[in-house]
Amino acid sequence: MFRTKIAWAVSASVVALSMASGAAAQSWGSAAAARDEATANSVILWNPAVGQVEWTPADGIAGMPILLKDNIETRDMPTTAGSLALANNAPGRDAPLVARLREAGAVILGKTNLSEWANIRSSASISGWSAVGGQTRNPYDFARTPCGSSAGSAAAVAIGLAPAAIGSETDGSITCPASVNGVVGFKPTVGLVSRTHIVPISHSQDTAGPIAMDVATAATVLTAMAGSDPADPATADADTHRIDFRAALDAGSLRGARLGVLRYLVGNYSTEAQATFEQALVALREQGAELVEITTAPDTSGVGAGELATLMTELKADLNAYLASTDPQQVPSRTLADLIAFNDAEPRETVLFGQELFIAAEATKGLDDPAYLEARATALRQAGPEGIDRMMAEHTVVALIAPSTSRAWTNDPNDDDRGQGSASRLPAVAGYPHLTVPMGLDRGMPIGLSFIGGKWDDARILSLGYAYEQHTPRPPKPPMP
Repeated sequence: MFRTKIAWAVSASVVALSMASGAAAQSWGSAAAARDEATANSVILWNPAVGQVEWTPADGIAGMPILLKDNIETRDMPTTAGSLALANNAPGRDAPLVARLREAGAVILGKTNLSEWANIRSSASISGWSAVGGQTRNPYDFARTPCGSSAGSAAAVAIGLAPAAIGSETDGSITCPASVNGVVGFKPTVGLVSRTHIVPISHSQDTAGPIAMDVATAATVLTAMAGSDPADPATADADTHRIDFRAALDAGSLRGARLGVLRYLVGNYSTEAQATFEQALVALREQGAELVEITTAPDTSGVGAGELATLMTELKADLNAYLASTDPQQVPSRTLADLIAFNDAEPRETVLFGQELFIAAEATKGLDDPAYLEARATALRQAGPEGIDRMMAEHTVVALIAPSTSRAWTNDPNDDDRGQGSASRLPAVAGYPHLTVPMGLDRGMPIGLSFIGGKWDDARILSLGYAYEQHTPRPPKPPMP
């Protein structure tokens, strides 16, 4: 894909519209259509301080052009989380992960579109849509979802706007968009990467991670952005586990590796997706992996409800804390309650869906609520020690594998084309690493293969995915103009 030196430029044909423009948030006029054509509407704002950037994979992180999901703060651009309530949110500070990337020599190209508030405002939210940026398109088929909430980051990498972008995940928001856009996505162990100055959902599950053209690039970016942050207690042990993840990649790491096949997750997928998964298993065996079938699901009866209770309670506490750290002249909404009132008064925010999850979060009783504490403990136990950890121990495997999710479903909320499954919930709730690597196509749409490990198994998971990637054909580039 990058055989010669590539120039990335902020060209006039793809410059994003002003975030302050109501028309930009709602309509598709001539300028917006040009942007849509060139970028799948994946970029909210290009960094005005950056011109042409030349980079090759051999350069590593030095000079690498990187896009950031627009819930991650930078000192030189606003951070909106896709909401008009944050349209002027420009506190002039870099998130620690951004500061680390800059210090390593990366070039921050701009901000990518996302599902507004990272898909946490409503259970009916549309992936890749925000009031600020409009609808991100899946570049393989504009009528199908780019998945969320890091939709713009994945679509931008898929069409070659940058070799890497940073996404964030609470549950599936890196791995799903990477899978359906045919690129690599890695959700690291929660606590490996700082979350400071990232618009939050849940301190238990949130993490940033790389979306990239290949595993080596993702590992290069992760090496630069990982590390402890005194302002984020979850990262206290990060420096202990931070290594050169790129140098640790081993194309032979599948030889002799025992992998647990999560067979119980496969049955709901399409015939084509199941056939593609079987081809991936053949490729893994050919590289020396020993595959162990896991046909019985662990008891996850408390995971779904426990996760929802956790996210609702922590959203209120964490978002209120974030809003308090912003400039009140730039962000008049100082609390979640204020945001709910703002959305009620701003029709551009609720034209497609409401805010029932915001309302549910506002009704929660705080981080000391016994019901919340019990729900979090139950979900964490069933997803981690009694879920991923137990499956790996009982079957003596070093990682778990499954399809990441189905092919992209349509954006039409009224049809019956829906996602057919996902591998994201257990690693998301447990806070464990989860990598998706392209494994093929289902009716012309990309689908990914997931590698899941235990806590702090980030290097091994990346290496296993890297080894698989070396012997697996890449999906064709999307048919963009």
